[in-house]
Amino acid sequence: MSNIVAIVGRPNVGKSTMFNRFTESRQAITDQTSGVTRDRHYGKADWSGREFSVIDTGGYVQGSDDIFEAEIRKQVELAIDEANVILFIVDAKSGITDLDQAVVKLLRKSNKKVVLAVNKVDNTQLLEESVEFYNLGLGDYIPVSSISGSGTGEVLDELVKNFDDDLEFDDSELPKFAVIGRPNVGKSSIINALIGKEQNIVTDIAGTTRDSLNTNYNKFGFDFTLVDTAGLRKKKNVHEDLEFYSVMRSVRAIEHSDICIHVIDAERGFEAQDQRIFHIADRNKKGIVILVNKWDLLDKSTETAKKAEEQIKKKIAPFTDVPIVFVSALEKQRLLKGLETAIQVHKNRTQKIATSVLNEVMLPLIGHHPPPATKGKYIQIKYCMQLPTETPTFVFFANLPQYIKEPYMRYIENQLRENFDFSGVPIQIYFRKK
Repeated sequence: MSNIVAIVGRPNVGKSTMFNRFTESRQAITDQTSGVTRDRHYGKADWSGREFSVIDTGGYVQGSDDIFEAEIRKQVELAIDEANVILFIVDAKSGITDLDQAVVKLLRKSNKKVVLAVNKVDNTQLLEESVEFYNLGLGDYIPVSSISGSGTGEVLDELVKNFDDDLEFDDSELPKFAVIGRPNVGKSSIINALIGKEQNIVTDIAGTTRDSLNTNYNKFGFDFTLVDTAGLRKKKNVHEDLEFYSVMRSVRAIEHSDICIHVIDAERGFEAQDQRIFHIADRNKKGIVILVNKWDLLDKSTETAKKAEEQIKKKIAPFTDVPIVFVSALEKQRLLKGLETAIQVHKNRTQKIATSVLNEVMLPLIGHHPPPATKGKYIQIKYCMQLPTETPTFVFFANLPQYIKEPYMRYIENQLRENFDFSGVPIQIYFRKK
């Protein structure tokens, strides 16, 4: 589980530009997963060998300036709840505003670590004038310019310094299965049905979830921990932006898990928010099984399930090798099937294929369908192996790896999936020089 940094501040101070600086450069260079949806509000970053998640609260605030204060208050409260470190950005050109002061009040109440960045410090005069930000009472600040990028390194150094080291070492050996999804899709009802007791309060108010509850569980001779993001949220906080709220909750649950049981609502189908949550799990390389809950409420014909499955796979493409189980928490239908599938996905994710077996299967397939020649040069792949990583990662050694294009990577991934069971599991493939 990695640390989470939330970027907060009033509109137009440069939150999104900072978010892009933290995430885009790294994703563009190292994220070899094809077709990854670049989410504007959530990303992975790493600095000094420490990987962390970044959430840009700005993308969720909508409306005109006069209603911004209430919106920003909601986002900052949630960010304080969920993040380990808060990056608070202010604007050197406009100085301290009432809205900045309002954010500071919220930050002061929390015990969270806050890094203060003064943005748009584009000349010496602005640098000198920035001393006024000491009046916020948050201690030292870091002058930055999102246009030129100056100061970004110092901000990252300061963030990493404030990370919680305990988060990166989880002493529990049991695999963690997180139940994730939009608010009100029936996550708590599913867990209650599985563990057979009303441990988690179920209400009809969307967004009653607050803290993760872990339940150690044994089924089919397999021990694991069920992670439910359940717990009663104070009613006054229920009316916040539910999309932002569920993304924040999901990030925490996903990062703290090995397998994600992604619950969606049969009546509403696979919506944009479901898509966002799915891609966070995919980007974090977690095993995934999709449970379509409330299936009992639909009028069904023989084709209903098939059509629903096709629609979901269209939305989650290109990673479509994901098991989909139609369930009803209310009627307790097929819930054990869903759990059994999740256990199988965990086995798929942790399987290790012997190098001899891998080469025996993959090299003839590569021989029959070699990478296309580029610039008159023939590419030869001589050897492959699985790396000793947490998630399935394969390296193929070639004479000219730089000429291997994405369609061929897709071919290799498809062959791995056809010959070995990786259903529900993202695969990483690298090509290296022999």
